[in-house]
Amino acid sequence: QVQLVESGGGLVQAGGSLRLSCAASGRTFGGYAMGWFRQAPGKEREFVAGISRGGGSTTYADSAKGRFTISRDNAKRTVYLQMNTLKPEDTAVYSCAARRVAISTTPDGYEYWGQGTQVTVSS
Repeated sequence: QVQLVESGGGLVQAGGSLRLSCAASGRTFGGYAMGWFRQAPGKEREFVAGISRGGGSTTYADSAKGRFTISRDNAKRTVYLQMNTLKPEDTAVYSCAARRVAISTTPDGYEYWGQGTQVTVSS
C-alpha cells in the first residue's frame, strides 16, 4: 500500500502563489508516476499535472501550463506542485495520486490517492 498526504493548501489572493506537497509512505516511491488532480464544488475531478517516475517527463493541463510546475524528490518521497499567478477559478480541493508506472491524465488510472488539501483563491 501507498499512503499519500497533501499539505500546503490555504487561502491566497488572486495573483499569489502556493506550493503544495504530497508526502508518500509505505511503498517504493520511485516506482510510481505521480499526478495532481483537483475538484471544485459542483464540478468533476480534473487532471492538473503529472510527473514520471524519475521526474524526467511532465504533463500539464492547459489550464495549468505556464503557471504551475510539478516536481518530485524521490529521496524525500515527496511530489510538489508550485502554483503561481493563481486565479479564483483555481479554487478546488487538490489531491495527489500514484500510478504504476507511467503518467496518465485519466483519474481512473491511479491506484492510490491522498485526502486532498483545500486551495482557495480570492479576488
